[in-house]
Amino acid sequence: MLKLQRLLLVVFLWFLSVLAGAQECRLQFLDKINNDPIAYANVLVTSLDGKTNAGYVSDINGNVKFNIKEKSKVHITYVGFKDIIDTISPGVNKTLYLESISYNVNEVVVTGQYVASRQDKSIYKVKVLNSQDISQRAAVNIKDMLSTELNIRTTHDNALGSSIKMQGLGGEHIKLLIDGVPVIGRENGNIDLDQINLQNVDHIEVINGPMSVVYGSNALAGVINIITKEPDRLATTSYLKTYVESVGMYNVDAGFSKRVKKNSVSLNLGRNFFDGYGGSDTGRSLQWIPKEQYNLSGDFKRNWGNGDIKFGVNWFSQELRDKGDLLPPYYETAFDKYFYTKRLVGRIDANHTYSKKSRINATASYSTYSKIKNTYINDLTVLEKQAVPGMQDTTRFNNILFRSSYSYGNEDSKLSYLVGLDLNHESGLGKRIKDDRQEIGDYAVFLSLNYYPISTLNIQPGLRFMYNTKFKAPLVYSLNLKYDATERLIIRGSVAKGYRAPSLKELYLEFVDINHDIHGNVNLTAESSINSNVMVQFNSAQGKTYEWGLEMNLFNNNIKDKIDLIQMLGSDKLYSYVNVNKFVTRGVELNFNNSVYPFLKVKFGFTLTGQNVQDEGITSTGFEYYNDFNTSLNYWNRKYDINFSVFYKYNGKYPQLFYSDVSEETSVVMMDSYNTLDINVNKRFWKRRLNIQVGAKNLFDVTNITQTGGQSGGIHSGGSSVPIGYGRTFFISLQLNYNK
Repeated sequence: MLKLQRLLLVVFLWFLSVLAGAQECRLQFLDKINNDPIAYANVLVTSLDGKTNAGYVSDINGNVKFNIKEKSKVHITYVGFKDIIDTISPGVNKTLYLESISYNVNEVVVTGQYVASRQDKSIYKVKVLNSQDISQRAAVNIKDMLSTELNIRTTHDNALGSSIKMQGLGGEHIKLLIDGVPVIGRENGNIDLDQINLQNVDHIEVINGPMSVVYGSNALAGVINIITKEPDRLATTSYLKTYVESVGMYNVDAGFSKRVKKNSVSLNLGRNFFDGYGGSDTGRSLQWIPKEQYNLSGDFKRNWGNGDIKFGVNWFSQELRDKGDLLPPYYETAFDKYFYTKRLVGRIDANHTYSKKSRINATASYSTYSKIKNTYINDLTVLEKQAVPGMQDTTRFNNILFRSSYSYGNEDSKLSYLVGLDLNHESGLGKRIKDDRQEIGDYAVFLSLNYYPISTLNIQPGLRFMYNTKFKAPLVYSLNLKYDATERLIIRGSVAKGYRAPSLKELYLEFVDINHDIHGNVNLTAESSINSNVMVQFNSAQGKTYEWGLEMNLFNNNIKDKIDLIQMLGSDKLYSYVNVNKFVTRGVELNFNNSVYPFLKVKFGFTLTGQNVQDEGITSTGFEYYNDFNTSLNYWNRKYDINFSVFYKYNGKYPQLFYSDVSEETSVVMMDSYNTLDINVNKRFWKRRLNIQVGAKNLFDVTNITQTGGQSGGIHSGGSSVPIGYGRTFFISLQLNYNK
């Protein structure tokens, strides 16, 4: 009995010591503008040595409580508000005020930066499309997200996929990155935007204008950097999402992340299915062919006191089925084409901070891309198919990247600098590549200085020295200026030299069949450009119920030796890549942004862009101009937690300029103007864990847009019309989240 009493006494004393060591902390989160409580904010509490962490969620009144034994770090996150990182001691009660994110002011950006910084502090004009924007637009892929943006045009081709133009320049001039790693697998210079899913994306950063000093080739028109969610952002996250659209689209994706002490892991997977659209009553072929996609990504991250290392893998698979019409005379057989695309990326990211001003980061990646085309003769009477000799093709591209940079300085430094190394090696394999295999290497050192002669003037020159294994690469330079005329008025200006190396396909493609006779050109030279931008931005005072902002951007892009696929003398099917002497685009972009906090946001935008082809000995059409207008509205009913969103865009009559070696003149093909309108409503339930969204896309029922004029578009042209959309569709999306 005495032993039992002693045991109970020991347990009781141990319990008292635990209570004495772990004391309760209470936090309350309030809106900085109107003092309203912030319900369901996520809180990550981590010991200062990083050995323990736990996650919590604030209640309906913005309160959260937890027990800690020692001083710890708290990280508070909530969509639409700036993150808060603070420290707290055992037994302390605090009230923290969360600050809402103002448009183009205090989003944190990383693309092209020495260190992650606010938008208004960046010397570049960076447009951010955050997770809230992605959700409000019900975007499935990057094409959905960009199609309503100003000065961006998207088009579709059944063989090549969806492509993009920005400031009048095509996808071959736009660097598409995922967490800083280039996406490979360009078709006719473009990345198929339908293949870039948004299931685990935190935000998208867009920079208009040449970024060749920092990112090398293919960055003449700008950079689109897709930033994925970090696995260590919360203690535990998980989600399940379904999306159904009336056109025959059925998507599902899921994911989770877990942080344990200094280690964190995440896994995301998804399946997208499209049943096809646009068939005739008598034929089997469809204008929009069926598509099935699978996505899988995983990350492991290890943090230490002054740095971290992350291992990641991304896998993508797509199958397209292009069924042909029945063949005469018996209409029992048809040619069916199957396209299989696979993309695999493995990467390692490492970061280390030596001091508040000194840091180094490095990325190594291996990317592989393959596209297989199989053509069969399908006998529908016996349901058998046989491969057609000579109509099968496999093309593969591999890329090895190593990129590292060291930077010194911070936002308070008068002089900062960055030095970097960028090594790229690409190989192409396949029957359509000359000699079945070709390789090209691009190795560069880049550096830039960031200098504040006075507190309101920022000057940043940059240089990139390159060696290319196929041709002589030019010296690339840039000069960026940022002047804070007042606290609200910002003026940015830049002059930069851009650069684009010919791709392996442009150099070595040999594609000859019954419908095609396309040849690369080993005598191509690299494109170069001189680009200039001036941007003026004015924002009203922050922290007010009503905020507004005005932006004006003037741009001029002058490209020398632009590479185009040109029809040659001798045959109407004979095409080759040639350098056109000069291609120029110029224009102006205007934006007006309004916010009545916290329930209403309204944005308006207008752009006017001109383009011109100039070459010796040919007749120029002069500048051909087109305009775009867009507006968006988001209304939040706080009482019922319902969001209503509207997105409208007018795409003006669009000139496409073509140079033909046959006629030795520039011809203009005009695409008619059209309007798009999307609306949706979403409502959150169960402490914001469940989100239900319903809406309609393309309410004006746009399908095909007429083209008129000279030559109508090249190898995969649709003839006298261009497919734009499926027509009017309706969708519903359900997403279940659990965060801690």
